[in-house]
Amino acid sequence: MSYQHHWLDGTRINLPVGKAVCVGRNYAAHAKELGNVVPDAPILFLKPSTAIVPLSPSFSIPSDRGSCHHETEIAVLIGQTISKIDVKDVFAAIAGYGLALDLTLRDLQNQLKKQGYPWEVAKAFDGACPLSAFMTPEQFGDVYHTEFGLTVNDQPRQHGLTEDMITPVYELIAYISQIFTLEAGDIVLTGTPEGVAPLAVGDSLVLSVGEQQFTTRVS
Repeated sequence: MSYQHHWLDGTRINLPVGKAVCVGRNYAAHAKELGNVVPDAPILFLKPSTAIVPLSPSFSIPSDRGSCHHETEIAVLIGQTISKIDVKDVFAAIAGYGLALDLTLRDLQNQLKKQGYPWEVAKAFDGACPLSAFMTPEQFGDVYHTEFGLTVNDQPRQHGLTEDMITPVYELIAYISQIFTLEAGDIVLTGTPEGVAPLAVGDSLVLSVGEQQFTTRVS
């Protein structure tokens, strides 16, 4: 199934599908659970547009590359091209908010890290970024004080509060814009809270943010 940005009501968003700019270790508890040091500045990496797929009704995971972990994240849809902007200018550049899974081939990532190699192949493979429909900023509410989470097979896995982000959303986007030009249709993934774990074919997932829920399964 090809991917296109959509609003909650199913209306197509008239923006191209661009890259996803992601941040690692933006929640201290997640860094700790993986034995990583909390960074002094955001750790950025990219997923190409080919990594982005619809979250629902289902998504697939690689079957022959070791464990594939879920990482539930607030996703920000960029609505206009921005470069080297100030925090005060970020709001005007945001088209909407949704939820994403930053799928991670954890065994492969750990192996590559030990060898000192880049680990994009563990993060940026085709289908590595299942993405929900988007809410407008007005529908979404206060991104600095938002609760989100994930259940897998009716069992709670992840629970996040955006106020726990090391680098908050607006500050993160302003920081990214100093390094990468963000274009209309790009996505910013804002980091995952603790509770990451492997997925298996047949798992049923519910991603939630505020009162909004997105259901999906691993096919």
